[in-house]
Amino acid sequence: MSDYKEFEAKMEKVCKDLNTALASIRAGRANASVLDQVAVDYYGSPTPIQQIASIASPDPRSLVIQPWDASALKGIEKAILASELGINPQNDGRSIRLVFPPLTEERRKELAKQTKKYGEEAKVAVRNVRRDAIEKMKKQQKASEITEDDYKKAEKDIQKLTDDYTKEIDKIIEKKEKELIAI
Repeated sequence: MSDYKEFEAKMEKVCKDLNTALASIRAGRANASVLDQVAVDYYGSPTPIQQIASIASPDPRSLVIQPWDASALKGIEKAILASELGINPQNDGRSIRLVFPPLTEERRKELAKQTKKYGEEAKVAVRNVRRDAIEKMKKQQKASEITEDDYKKAEKDIQKLTDDYTKEIDKIIEKKEKELIAI
């Protein structure tokens, strides 16, 4: 019966992944985490920008990316242009400056929609963990490793775990949406 820990850990990971994905959605202020999902083709392998450059925020609306290897400058610029950031990088030959314009109402709605999409994907992932857990319990019951009563209790417990994590996902999404609207 200690299998719940395994499934709870998987659901917890879904919430962590959701928070990571939401951190990459910019909400007004320039934040280096918007670059977390951007990989640069560096000597033939996709590399996160943070591993090949320093990122500074000189003011609330901009980021400056200073590569440690000047040859990576073009690659970083290309990766940012190809990403879904919607920002044009300004390359001065030594560093890249990203200026974040204030969010328009339309862009806020777009970001809120993207936030909801991430939330739905996370809920689907949690439900998949529930399905796997119930299938595992069903197999144990068929193999007579657990009784019918134990199976019913496990099913109930797993459903409660699923409901708790679904509520947690809703809270995370609601918080991000408020953040987007408050700007």
